[in-house]
Amino acid sequence: MDRRDFLKSAGLSALAAGLAPASDALARTQSMHQPGTAPTAGIVGKADYSLRIATGVLELGPEKLVSTTLYNGDFPGPLLRFRQGRRTVVDIYNDTDHDEQVHWHGQYLPDDVDGADEERTPPVPAHGHRREVFTPTPAGLRFYHTHVRAGANLARGLYTGLAGPVFIEPKHEPGAYDREVFLTLKEFLPYLTRMDNDIPFMAPEGMELPLVTIAANADPGAGKLPPGYELAYGAFAINGKSLGHGEPIRVKRGERVLLHVVNASATDNRSLALPGHAFKVIALDGCPVPHPVEVPVLWMGAAERISAIVEMNHPGIWVLGETIDADREGGMGIVVEYAGAGGDPQWHAPPTFKWDYRLFADPARKPARPDETIDMLITARQSAAEGFDQYAINGVPYDWKTMPVTRKLRLGKRYRLRFRNASGDIHPLHLHRHSFELTRIHGQSTAGVMKDVVLVPPFQTTEVDFTADQPGLTLFHCHMQQHMDFGFMALFETV
Repeated sequence: MDRRDFLKSAGLSALAAGLAPASDALARTQSMHQPGTAPTAGIVGKADYSLRIATGVLELGPEKLVSTTLYNGDFPGPLLRFRQGRRTVVDIYNDTDHDEQVHWHGQYLPDDVDGADEERTPPVPAHGHRREVFTPTPAGLRFYHTHVRAGANLARGLYTGLAGPVFIEPKHEPGAYDREVFLTLKEFLPYLTRMDNDIPFMAPEGMELPLVTIAANADPGAGKLPPGYELAYGAFAINGKSLGHGEPIRVKRGERVLLHVVNASATDNRSLALPGHAFKVIALDGCPVPHPVEVPVLWMGAAERISAIVEMNHPGIWVLGETIDADREGGMGIVVEYAGAGGDPQWHAPPTFKWDYRLFADPARKPARPDETIDMLITARQSAAEGFDQYAINGVPYDWKTMPVTRKLRLGKRYRLRFRNASGDIHPLHLHRHSFELTRIHGQSTAGVMKDVVLVPPFQTTEVDFTADQPGLTLFHCHMQQHMDFGFMALFETV
């Protein structure tokens, strides 16, 4: 099949993917909403931005063509630059045959705009339109992405190409760099496997034996059932191009380049290095860190973002890429090319390095005392849900069919979430519509680092604090698509 025939076939395949049979549960969720045009916010005139959701073909390279669902026909979706505090109007068109949600990840927005069925956000209806009007905040690197249940349907949810970067420009920009480069990481061609591909992010010495015991007692199927399905991928890309294809990042010696990196993966954690260079981390999840530090490797869980300045002081042609050889060689990388340099792109493994959020904390600061602590014990049952592992918080998998409120919060109160991970997985945990402060990691107090996603290692406890200052519904979940789909969620209501 030549390239032209493939494009025709891929277009039909993408259409078929949009019509692929969903599970009965997914179909029930979709049937909650009637097709047509969603109500707008009553603002007439032209929108500031438009997004169109449709199936299409993405060319990762000359021999790598992928049919999937995209924003505006490409991946990533267009960079949306908002101004902090300035009202924005976005028109969203949905050309697919199923309802969609656009989640404005990391922003403090009303629950009817945030973009989640569980928060009762009206969807973008199939073959319909929704106009959203909101005031972007806070400043920094955010992103937008689909937020629907996929289950076993790998043509839905975060397994597609529905993600794009957002940068909310602050009212006052310090500007300690020469230029910005936005990088969005993504895997394509997902398939199911029984192999666990988690990689360690934090030191294993923090493992808590009581959590290991809880995990063993919580899973009666352990040792009796096959491992639950995990996700693997056939292609990897940065900014929609596999390593060696697309334009390189062209730099000059002495430049200070601010990299804004978004891990838009459905399931995978990432580690990036640039040989001979260091990353000065200035913000995590768009929030400035109290203590900017240079590190040799950027570690990022699914949905985490990092802003880091790189001083271009090591001329040559280099690969900025994933430290895992197979994934980098499969496409998770991009070439950095100095002016006047020649030869092939070079890669050298970075020095051994352990990522730790506490590197960026304020050592002199102590976390404030919370008004209340909410314990969240995380457990898993192997292959207990359609062949996938089933996850539970405090023994209860979330019932996404009825979408109940699991906890009511008081407006203005400071809450501490204590995540006790009694599972063998590392979890990127996300709280909608808020940022939280990391207050305890590896058994030690910390303060000052604000985020909206935190990686919680296996058999360890992590604590975060947030102020319930957003009235209405707030979704909490693991940002790995299959974990979220099979029980790992909770819904708060602030009154």
